Amino acid sequence: MFNTKKFGGYISRLRKERDMTQSELAEKLNLTRQAISGYERGDNFPDVSILVKMAEIFGVTLDKLIKSGEPTRGESLILGNLAVGNDNVIVDNINDVVGLAPLLKPSVLAKLSSGLAQNGIDISNIVALAEHLNDESVISMLENATFDPVNEELLEKLIPLLDKKSNLTILNKIIDRQIDWHLISALVPYIGGMTSQIEAAVIDGALPWEALGALKEGLSRKYESLFIG
Repeated sequence: MFNTKKFGGYISRLRKERDMTQSELAEKLNLTRQAISGYERGDNFPDVSILVKMAEIFGVTLDKLIKSGEPTRGESLILGNLAVGNDNVIVDNINDVVGLAPLLKPSVLAKLSSGLAQNGIDISNIVALAEHLNDESVISMLENATFDPVNEELLEKLIPLLDKKSNLTILNKIIDRQIDWHLISALVPYIGGMTSQIEAAVIDGALPWEALGALKEGLSRKYESLFIG
């Protein structure tokens, strides 16, 4: 996985070797000194669009600059392409996207993830990406996701990050029996007025009568959290 600390340390060494202050480097990159300081500490990572210019300033290749962060082969390929303006990268390994997710803009990440969404993606990876993706991209992934295996712990991590439409997508997959109906209890606290759909699904036979128990449990959790809050 790409290491921003090692990347930052390399940037710091290059700057000092060229007898530049953080302010001087910042001026060349049209950034603030605080931004450069954050990069060098490894707390932040620069927008990929400035990596080419940064490499030129230090007189190193783009490849060497990127590899200072010890990326995987896939991560290196993704960052290298994005840095030169090519966002039509074919991703072979979802783990490369997950590893880079905190470093990329939601719009860039959405494009990288679109191909994965079309081919189906494991729910655990959606959990890892949801924090960094926009709602539309998450919905696209959920519609084609594989939910086996999925458990309450995974849903409880994912659901708070989603909007109402995304949660409705999950509810429909429960009603279609693609997700275990027992997990209704984890979803209910976040879906508001959608409880009537669960009741209707039970009456229509799409869900067993026991699903009403999971619904009741979820509502209890919701009201308990409101009371405690």
